[in-house]
Amino acid sequence: MKPLPTVRAVTAFLLTAHVANATVFKLDTDDDIRESARTLAFDLMSYYRGNETGQTPGILPGPPPAGDYYWWEAGAMWGAMIDYWQFTGDDTYNDVVMEAMLFQVGEGEDYMPRNVTLSLGNDDQGFWGMSAMLAAEANFPNPPEDKPQWLALAQAVFTTQVAPERHDETCNGGLRWQIPFANKGYNYKNSISQGCLFNLGARLARYTGNKTYADWADRTWDWMIGVKYIDDNYNVYDGAHVETNCTDINRAQFSYNNAVFLLGAAYMYNYTEGSEIWKSRIEGLLNNTINVFFPDSIAYEVACERIMSCTTDMLSFKGYVARWLSTMTQVAPFTAETILPVLRKSAEAAVAQCTGGESGRECGFQWKSGSFDGSVGAGQTMNVLSAVSALLIGQAKVPVTNETGGTSKGDYSAGTNSHDPLVMRPVTAGDKAGAAIITFILLASAAGMFSWMSLGDG
Repeated sequence: MKPLPTVRAVTAFLLTAHVANATVFKLDTDDDIRESARTLAFDLMSYYRGNETGQTPGILPGPPPAGDYYWWEAGAMWGAMIDYWQFTGDDTYNDVVMEAMLFQVGEGEDYMPRNVTLSLGNDDQGFWGMSAMLAAEANFPNPPEDKPQWLALAQAVFTTQVAPERHDETCNGGLRWQIPFANKGYNYKNSISQGCLFNLGARLARYTGNKTYADWADRTWDWMIGVKYIDDNYNVYDGAHVETNCTDINRAQFSYNNAVFLLGAAYMYNYTEGSEIWKSRIEGLLNNTINVFFPDSIAYEVACERIMSCTTDMLSFKGYVARWLSTMTQVAPFTAETILPVLRKSAEAAVAQCTGGESGRECGFQWKSGSFDGSVGAGQTMNVLSAVSALLIGQAKVPVTNETGGTSKGDYSAGTNSHDPLVMRPVTAGDKAGAAIITFILLASAAGMFSWMSLGDG
């Protein structure tokens, strides 16, 4: 039998291993950041199977029970990969990104494919729309002319979301969480759905110069204030149910809610050429975001991280925050002094804990802990990739518009011929006999096949 190692020997080994692993991702120079981001992008794409024979392009393995990931998170991931390309200049994955985003546009070219109907929320559609908008703003390579174009796809998503059938009188307006009435969560109006619409409206207004988009952004912000989802201290709460006229507010706070409104507000500030109203809103919301979600300047998901009750969805939120805050510094430059030091320290904490797995570089979720927590996945890796690549924002081009070099073709009619799946409509006498049976089957199918997005969404 071999003698057991001494405590001193074990300690020395652990210290050596930690030092070795801690140097896997370096952030000392721009070249270090690019190399670290390149490795993280490779690790993130290792979770993707859609470019393999027999697999479905565009999606991560899922939804449960087929895999961990719902459809929306893949749409968000392609946004992260577009940002990776524009921040680092590495076009290795551009063809994969384009194939994925075009494959999932759906039959109406509005990011509502029929095969995701049973988990199709306004926020899910919105994330794909925001990635298409990013592709237009970043001048990501345009699709072939016979395919839908990035700007037109973003416009189609926006148009479907402002259509009358998406809005009703409950809670004085606002989008419901789910699009089909039979889906669990249709009776919930949540902040992230409003945030995606607000974000898209603000960005489309700036890109196209069309005031209609800005009017909808204003309207959505005012609704959030009116229903008290955003309070006087700029806390952003998750949502509420229509049965109570949205008065049973779930006060859970998630970082991506703050960030999606912050980025939209920054675009409105830019579109309005420095409006003091939007500047004041940005300052209030940004201060709240830093205080709540960046204790000690390190990203922290306050609703779930302390006891690690985060769902797969929540495990991806930190990355969106890093990306969107970094872009804010371009379209609302007065925020840079506050944001950039925080993003730097947070990224340093993020890579410090990427010491897991056989590779010695797998990334966990709890950045403040200083050590690898064993929680791995596409979201956790995407978070760190986004935090690292966002450090290069100072070298990135400012998001373009139609007037400043944007090449993506738009279509103001995109989305006008879309048909929402399973939307509510007036019931006729001929419908009544079968309505109860059909609704029961749909609800049973939905309940049996899916667990829903987050504990904060009810």
